[in-house]
Amino acid sequence: MKDKSRHRRMLINMRDIDKIIDAALLYLGYSGRAAVEFKIIDPVEMRKINLKYRGQDKPTDVLSFPYLTLDSKAFDKAGYPNEYDGESGGVLLGSILICEEVAEKQAEEYGHGIKREMTYLFVHGLLHLLGFDHANDDDKQLMRNIEEEIISRLLCLK
Repeated sequence: MKDKSRHRRMLINMRDIDKIIDAALLYLGYSGRAAVEFKIIDPVEMRKINLKYRGQDKPTDVLSFPYLTLDSKAFDKAGYPNEYDGESGGVLLGSILICEEVAEKQAEEYGHGIKREMTYLFVHGLLHLLGFDHANDDDKQLMRNIEEEIISRLLCLK
């Protein structure tokens, strides 16, 4: 797992990230190991990136940038030789960026803690890296159901 965060505090740590990835892969029927690059950024940086890649001139909560097209549910060196990351021992899926300040506002709005919101946003970003989207209502509901199932499984692990 690579952590590119320069942030002052980690509300979601490397062990949490590994557990989230493992829980998501298990639930979705993947095998092997996967890794992501993860960074917590400020609203100014998030706004710039959101404008550049999505044409929206405002900060958003989470952005994902996939590095590969999924050809196999087996995340190993044989299936993804160019994307395999020897340091993490897994296939590098892509990058997830989370804006902590937006996450804090959303946590307050939804009435739960910031760690729960950061976990939800990481799961959401991870699902995008795994090919899920919410372009229509059915896809949005499917994605939401999967997110909540993964989070409920994570709560059982604590």
